Amino acid sequence: MIVCLQLAPAWYQAGAFRILLVGPLLLGIWALHRWRIHQLRNQEKRLRDVVETIPAITFTASSEGSCTFVNKRWTEYTGLSVEETAGTGWQHAIHPADVVLLSEKWRFSVATGALFEDEARFRRPDGEYRWFLVRGVPLWNSYGKIVQWYGTFTDIEDRRRAEQGREKLRQLEAGLAHINRVSMMGEMAATLAHEIKQPIAAAINSANSCVEWLAHEPPNLDRARAAATRIDKYGNRAAEIIDRIRSFYRKSPPQHELLEVNPIILEILTLLEGEANRSAVAMRTELAIGLPEVVGDRVQLQQVFMNLMLNAIEAMKNSGGELAVKSQAQQDGQLLFSVSDTGPGLPADIEQIFSAFFTTKPQGSGMGLAISRTIVESHGGRLWATANDGRGATFHFTLPTQGQ
Repeated sequence: MIVCLQLAPAWYQAGAFRILLVGPLLLGIWALHRWRIHQLRNQEKRLRDVVETIPAITFTASSEGSCTFVNKRWTEYTGLSVEETAGTGWQHAIHPADVVLLSEKWRFSVATGALFEDEARFRRPDGEYRWFLVRGVPLWNSYGKIVQWYGTFTDIEDRRRAEQGREKLRQLEAGLAHINRVSMMGEMAATLAHEIKQPIAAAINSANSCVEWLAHEPPNLDRARAAATRIDKYGNRAAEIIDRIRSFYRKSPPQHELLEVNPIILEILTLLEGEANRSAVAMRTELAIGLPEVVGDRVQLQQVFMNLMLNAIEAMKNSGGELAVKSQAQQDGQLLFSVSDTGPGLPADIEQIFSAFFTTKPQGSGMGLAISRTIVESHGGRLWATANDGRGATFHFTLPTQGQ
């Protein structure tokens, strides 16, 4: 070979040597290229295996928002092929009630580059719809342009059903609480009639006095003015009682706000004063001064105190006794309230009194204490009962203060 090259022309010898030198280099480059292609294919296969096996539906879309890929879980769930899903074909699986809103939100994200997130129902081949959380994120290039969209569909049907179940339970509890309030107001009808009648009667008397003083010759304007002032006072008093009753009757979602609890206690004591007098029950309070506010619903907390105090009066109805209401701050930052009576006491199994429909009253619904415990717990507190050393029982409950 060498002898032949030596006998060949110079130009041929130079070309041949270049081939001998470059050939192995080209072979090496070609082998490296093949190896890299093999590696890329392996990586692509591993990535595709991940995409196909993750427990969620995945998709990709072009920068214009057209679907370019869906994984096997999409085709298995919807029954739509990759070809049928391409472009805007994926919208055929959306519930008719959800398609417009979801599509509009998707177009907005595609136009602005904003992250996409929404919930919608998607149809299975058997016609059943399930709720999915759809998320999409854009891939940007170095020039600030969207190259592609990547996204997932996550089945949230079970979560939605659980939320709906909890909402139905909340509505049921609210309905039972309203029924309980109406029932209590029915039991107190005579007391409430007396509470309203008293300021109205006083206003009528003051009005008659005002007319008489004006009829004098000359009219006694000072006394007439004083009588008119009393009419205003008693009229406002009646209006306050009516407003308090109306708020207690209302059926509406809880309205949480900053509240002072001691004034609520005094309001309920005022409403129950006639009931206590008829039952020969003396009412006593030990309310700590300067207690911090709590975050809660005024009507619900009124209901808790009304339930506990009315139960205490009922327990002493035939024998008379004393109703004591206390409020105090605890070292853990919570407020502690207690309602005590000197009645017959508690049953051996104290916890059963908090069970729904358990009652010791002939006309009781058995819902008062169960609802009261639910209300207190929804405010972050705890309600329990203890037997007194002597006669009667005490109901205690806590409420967290603002910031607890």
